[in-house]
Amino acid sequence: MNASALPVLAADDRIAWLRISSCYLPLATPISDAKVLTGRQKPMTEVAMLFVELQTEQGAEGLGFSYSKRAGGPGQFAHACEIAPALLGEDPSDIGKLWDKLCWAGASVGRSGLSTQAIGAFDVALWDLKARRAGLPLAKLLGAHRDSVRCYNTSGGFLHTPLEQLLVNAAASVERGIGGIKLKVGQPDRALDIRRVEAVRKHLGDGVPIMVDANQQWDRPTAQRMCRIFESFDLVWIEEPHDAYDHEGHTALAAAFDTPIAPGEMLTSAAEHGDLIRHRAADYLMPDAPRVGGITPFLKVAAQAEHAGLMLAPHFAMELHVHLAAAYPREPWVEHFDWLEPLFNERLEIARGRMRVPKRPGLGISLSEQARAWTRERVELGQRH
Repeated sequence: MNASALPVLAADDRIAWLRISSCYLPLATPISDAKVLTGRQKPMTEVAMLFVELQTEQGAEGLGFSYSKRAGGPGQFAHACEIAPALLGEDPSDIGKLWDKLCWAGASVGRSGLSTQAIGAFDVALWDLKARRAGLPLAKLLGAHRDSVRCYNTSGGFLHTPLEQLLVNAAASVERGIGGIKLKVGQPDRALDIRRVEAVRKHLGDGVPIMVDANQQWDRPTAQRMCRIFESFDLVWIEEPHDAYDHEGHTALAAAFDTPIAPGEMLTSAAEHGDLIRHRAADYLMPDAPRVGGITPFLKVAAQAEHAGLMLAPHFAMELHVHLAAAYPREPWVEHFDWLEPLFNERLEIARGRMRVPKRPGLGISLSEQARAWTRERVELGQRH
């Protein structure tokens, strides 16, 4: 091919403008899982979203987001505003370099937790920009293994939902084309957990995949007992039976039972996931890209998980994780949560148990007017072109 026929790349483009927004998504019904019923948290009424919009000197754009539940939204926004100036004038293609630069800009507050979650919104925006500029969906830019992924519903299975409504929700999700149903467990009265899982299995039949999530609420003896009881229900996995950092406890369960164990969603760095993987504490790993600091560290987690032979089921944020799951070699699951849908103009397609990867460039999403209306604070830096 003649060199003159090659596409012209934005080789010297620079980040010229950023907008950082703090948006609060209200939930129609206060949400309760086992952490609420055991008295550790209050019902969740909103999700704090951190949005980052980028534009380069040549007009290329990117959109990224992170989030926080119950607490941390103002802190994420404040940290993002503090470190954002480090990106102005930088080449947006140098994503790994920029992740490190943002991390060092706030190094005194650590490399996990709130600080990396703030970085995550910038990192996702940079990857979105890169994929848009390439004219590719993010999954294709990363190297997709599939055009759709298995999906399961969580939002209909919370503990505040009465059993009768739980059965209705589960059947409706299956009818809609969602492939699996996840139920919250971990109540103080373990008999209620067993009754709900038993009722849903009977209602849906043996052919529908079912998962359960204890949200870190079982001690080691309780987890042993419950995992033993749940073996008979042919579950896809038992999620977070122990505290998120009890790798030894999860390792013991993974070794003792046929039902896969699925921790990881609460970990907030690639290093923390590496520790969990080295302990062989998971069958399914459940990393959350915004929580670990964006796509860049998520890919490091995924590489470690693949090397260890683990299955993957990213937590929450399906609008992002559908792309990342599509790029994982082993067949993954993606969590279907419709909570974030009002924030975006686009919708994901779901049919026959699978979620399709959008064909639009980048993440394939744009912020809705409703997201703008729910925004409480915003800061702009640089000059928009």
